[in-house]
Amino acid sequence: MKRPIALTTGLALGLALLGAQVRAELIEIQWNEAGRFEHAKPLAAGKFVEICGKLDKARPVSWQFGAERALNFNIHFHEGEKVTYPAKVEGATAAAGLLKIVSEQDYCWMWSNKSDQAIELKLGLSR
Repeated sequence: MKRPIALTTGLALGLALLGAQVRAELIEIQWNEAGRFEHAKPLAAGKFVEICGKLDKARPVSWQFGAERALNFNIHFHEGEKVTYPAKVEGATAAAGLLKIVSEQDYCWMWSNKSDQAIELKLGLSR
């Protein structure tokens, strides 16, 4: 009787570890008093990170990022099942722009690291 319990526990542990490996890092935008948000942290090999927050039409967001090596990058938001990409670049080490808010939604800046090494990522947002 102990063997099935051990197998079940081992399976549950394995599934939990697998879930942790595929999960993205999700960071909520927290604006400071000056209307800025900054993020600087390595993005692990084979992982992705999303930095998201609710934005309103009255306040466009100036953004810029830089990375040590190329990352796949996009800015996106969801309307039901539809995903809209105001910006999308593959293999970028840096990009910048002004995001004009077309729909009051949660917008996400997202990077994926397809390499086998961690890549330092720095993001700055200003509204």
